[in-house]
Order: sequence, then C-alpha cells, then structure tokens
Amino acid sequence: MRLACLQDTLDKGLGIVSRAVASRTTLPITQNILLQTDQGRLRLSATNLELAISTWVGAKIEEEGAITVPARLLTEFVSSLPQETIDVEAVAHPYALRLTCANNQARIIGTEPEEFPPLPTVEGGVTAMLNPKALRNAISQVVFAVATEDSRPVLTGIKVELENEKFTFAAADGFRLAVHRGELAQAVSEPVHAIIPARAFSELGRLLGDQEQPVEMLLDATKGQVLFRLKDAEVISQLIQGTFPNYAQLLPESYTTRASLPVQEFLRATRTSSIFARDSSGIVRLHVRPGEEGTLQVVARAEEVGENNTDLGAEVEGEEAKVAFNGKYLLDVLGAISEERVFLEVTTPSSPGVLRPVSSDSYVNVIMPMFVQW
Repeated sequence: MRLACLQDTLDKGLGIVSRAVASRTTLPITQNILLQTDQGRLRLSATNLELAISTWVGAKIEEEGAITVPARLLTEFVSSLPQETIDVEAVAHPYALRLTCANNQARIIGTEPEEFPPLPTVEGGVTAMLNPKALRNAISQVVFAVATEDSRPVLTGIKVELENEKFTFAAADGFRLAVHRGELAQAVSEPVHAIIPARAFSELGRLLGDQEQPVEMLLDATKGQVLFRLKDAEVISQLIQGTFPNYAQLLPESYTTRASLPVQEFLRATRTSSIFARDSSGIVRLHVRPGEEGTLQVVARAEEVGENNTDLGAEVEGEEAKVAFNGKYLLDVLGAISEERVFLEVTTPSSPGVLRPVSSDSYVNVIMPMFVQW
C-alpha cells in the first residue's frame, strides 16, 4: 500500500474511528486500526467486537493494500505532525507502516490485515432514513437517561421503535424516563423495534455535526445488528437482547399542578441551587405557587453549608405543590430542551414529576421524586 493524504484529513479520520478501539481486552488486535484502500480512498476501521466504526478519507492512492497498526501510537504520532502532506507506505516481511511528513519520519510495526476481526455487515432487515438534525436532537434528549451500570443490561440501551413514518426513542435508568417521538424521512416497510446500546448513539451523535443528507439506518433484529450509514462513515453495533420496560405505563396521565416556565431561567436557577445541593445528596426542592403572578421557588439547602433559593415567574394552573428532585436530573433534561418554555407537571410530593416543551408534544421526561422533610 502506498498513498499520500493531508495531515488534518488523516488526523480527523483517526479521531473518528479511535472511539471504537478496545481499551481493555484479551484480544490485542482490537487495539489496532485497520487501514485499507477502498475505491480511490483510504478506509480506516476499528472495532471492540461490540461496536465498529469505519470512515473514508481522501487520499492519492499509488498502490492498493491494507495493514493494521496500534491505534494509540498512530493517532498520537499523526496528531503531532505539521499540517502538510503525509506519505504513507505499508510494507510486508515484517509488516510495518512508514510515514513521512516534512522532516518527520516514522516506522510503526504492524500486523497483516487478515488478523483483524472481520467487520460486521448488515444487509437485511428494515431500512429507515432519518433527518440528521432530527436524529441529533433525539439522541441528545434521551441518551443521558440511560443506565450506566450493567445490573440490568436492557437499561444501558435506547429502545427504538419504527412504524410507518414515525420513530420513538426511549431511555430509562430506574429513576427517570426520557421519550422522544419524531418523523422519519420516509416510511419504513414494516414495524420494527430493538434496543440499541447508548454507546452507539453517543458515537453517532458526534459524527452528525456536518451531516446534511439523511442518515441511513439498517436494523436487522434477526441477526441482532444495526448499521448507521453517513456520508463518509459507518457505525455498526450489536443489539441488546432482552425486554425493555413498558415505558408507556410509566407516563403519568394527569397532574394537579402545571407550571409554564422559561427554560433558560429554570436551568440557571437549578444550576445555582445545585452548588448547594452537592452537600445534601443533590436534592433540589421546587415549590410551585399559583396566583395572578405565579412563582416557582427553586431551593437547595445543606445543614453544614447553607442554603440558596431563587424565585421564578411562572404561569401556574392548579393548586400549590411541592416536590424535590435530583438536581443533576433536572439539569440534564433542561439542557436538552431547545424550546423557549417548558411545562413542569406535578401531582404529589411522592409522585413522579413531568417536564415537556410547551410548544411541542414530541418529548417528555419523567423524574422520580426524592423524599424530604419540608
């Protein structure tokens, strides 16, 4: 293999695929990156056997070929080079990758490409097309609600449902639930649902920054795989097997108090209170008062530190209400809402609270309360 490419182009490509490199593994080859020529471009691939990411970068190909080399060494070396052309050559017997850029030269010991794990392919199943902006928004509104512990594997993923021209993403960790509903770019051939690891969605979200054309999603529930195809990259992931909780039963159907608030003011007040809440198990108390000039008081207190309270103007319907939440959960959901105003819906201090955008019914977030002495 012999080719030439720009340093910033190769550096960006390595940054993309290195997210899928295995950090701790009993299979050392998964700590490598596979470089191979592909239809006039250089393809970079990495996998940890559960997630695989490939990207294609522009290059002047002089000789076809492939090689796999340690990801960390290659990535750090390329990022340290000046923004000039890099000449890349792979040689065999023994396998090595030679790189030349300006007055910098390196030789990195590699491995024959046949030793690299076969990259999964997704060819069957259901194909869906998603608008990249809508997909990025959907990911940002649910991914933070995924469980981080493996005690219940199904909660470490996002439940995806596709039907007709609609899609639904749902995530829960036992303390909160986030549900986003959106429109597909075109209808799917048949209804399908699956649990996709949150890690795959997180990596996909990072790649959507400059994507303009629809993202192709191939979901093969039978083989337990999903593929996301972007302009210059692919993300392939194993699905999580199991039964996701019936989240529809967890959505409160009514409320006794509803307050409409400016998102940014609510977010700022919660962020301020969270400073004091650090020393009181993260508890942020909300006190809703109705009236001609309704208010929401955001309070945090810690016995040995002090207390903070902020009064926000609110449009309140219903009766007076008090409820306490984990401040981090409030910050997560308020930071994910792009609309100007949000509804806070409360029933009792011991009932889940609901937050949803005022101007849209596409998103709902349910948070379990914390029990405190008022």
